[in-house]
Amino acid sequence: MVISSFGIACRPHFCLRAPPFHCISKVQVNLVAAMEALDEPEGLFKNNKSKDAKAPAWKKLNSTELGITTSMIDKPTRKVLNGLKRKGYEVYLVGGCVRDLILNRTPKDFDIITSAELKEVTRTFSWCEIVGKRFPICHVHICDTVIEVSSFSISARKSGRNISRDFRKPNHCDDIDYMRWMNCSQRDFTINGLMFDPYARIVYDYMGGIEDIRKAKVQTVIPASTSFQEDCGEFFIMFMEILKSDSAFCAARILRAIRIAARLGFRISKETAHSVKSLSYSILRLDKGRLLMEMNYMLAYGSAEASLRLLWKFGLLELLLPIQAAYFVRHGFRRRDKRTNLLLSLFSNLDKLLSPDKPCHSSLWVAILAFHNALSEQPRDPLVVAALSLAIHNGGDMLEAVSIAKRVTKVHDVSFHELLENQNLNPRALRDEVVNLVTSLKRALNNMTDEQIVSQAMAAYPQAPYSDLVLIPWGLSLRVCRIFSCITSGAERGFIPKQGSKIDYESLAQGALPEVRHIFARVVFDTIYPLSLNRDNAQT
Repeated sequence: MVISSFGIACRPHFCLRAPPFHCISKVQVNLVAAMEALDEPEGLFKNNKSKDAKAPAWKKLNSTELGITTSMIDKPTRKVLNGLKRKGYEVYLVGGCVRDLILNRTPKDFDIITSAELKEVTRTFSWCEIVGKRFPICHVHICDTVIEVSSFSISARKSGRNISRDFRKPNHCDDIDYMRWMNCSQRDFTINGLMFDPYARIVYDYMGGIEDIRKAKVQTVIPASTSFQEDCGEFFIMFMEILKSDSAFCAARILRAIRIAARLGFRISKETAHSVKSLSYSILRLDKGRLLMEMNYMLAYGSAEASLRLLWKFGLLELLLPIQAAYFVRHGFRRRDKRTNLLLSLFSNLDKLLSPDKPCHSSLWVAILAFHNALSEQPRDPLVVAALSLAIHNGGDMLEAVSIAKRVTKVHDVSFHELLENQNLNPRALRDEVVNLVTSLKRALNNMTDEQIVSQAMAAYPQAPYSDLVLIPWGLSLRVCRIFSCITSGAERGFIPKQGSKIDYESLAQGALPEVRHIFARVVFDTIYPLSLNRDNAQT
């Protein structure tokens, strides 16, 4: 089946997200109105660690003026909220979902906190289970959705530090106020320290999160003191004391800071950035499963390009993905570089198709990493790449893919080092080159799972940190190989190529092979033959 007008190169019919700072400009107007709508009490806590530190004012903001409506909360979450509220419990949305609602973004998920004990939550819902040993929470199953519900009583035990040493309990603060305030003080970042009562229509801001949303800034609830900068060893110990957690928790928080900044387009505050750089090596103490999960959050939810840039900026890319970091160094890509390259362009085009509530399976972004590495090691004719993407899209029908590729008249992007000049290959030679590229691609994938090769990736750069971290498990690499196996094993019997540009996001998130192949082919083709480049060429 011939793909009419090379359909995989066409942009999909979907709404692109507004740039983060455009969203922020709207938020600023709403924030002013919200702050004027409710009286603000005076600052209700103070930081005893620094005489010059100015504690953020405790604010209660009108959620309607912030642009938050109940329709923005999905139905499963509303069912859980209503079920607990009917029982007479205090119930709130908390954390990143509140931040995203303020920014008019779709939250990845909704977190609920309640005054009910977890056992009371289990009695409220028929399909509910308590998970976790150290800090248990409830998983409430509503249809196919799992809603996380935590309890204030568990949260109160979560704080390992002496809160009274850092904060003074405000006068005229009732028990409910204090309960909310204590919980928010334990959050990782100020912009996550927000609590929303959907019934009173009030957003509670105790940590200055609203101000940091306005400033597009990510910073910890308790910022690192400048005195910590003098000695990294002392800094690590004192930072751990502040966070009161083990190094793995700290490492996860570092990666979460990168992820949030990338997803929102926010900057990381100076103090927090110093923490990230000083403690970068602590991420290697996380188990590989957790690291893979954090990388998936960064690369599979519509902010992969920004995540890669930030990982590079803060010296984390050479620890997590040394092969890709070596590519950046090899081509002179600098920490503050605004220009792009093929690796970033591939993920930029992937980002245009994804969002926090419409992610892809990890096999897709791993396949893109392997594809780029193969092309970086041995540049190819752009028509070879075109034929590869077409063959993957149509289930391995090489005759059709080569036939269509030979008729491609679109202009390829000549700025990429990984592409050769058009070599006018005949159909047989073109088919052989595609098969050879698949062999190189699988070899690149094997290299990413080889500890010795990974550890040698940055060997040519003595100042680079050493890392032999193999992030990609063997099972995942086998799953990625299936994406390309149709080319070497022949056209799959009964395969029906996808029609149109509409994406089945449920299948994509689950890693369904036809959907993953379709998106991979689409991203690769659109990157090599950018639609904008061909439009400009047509106009001239």
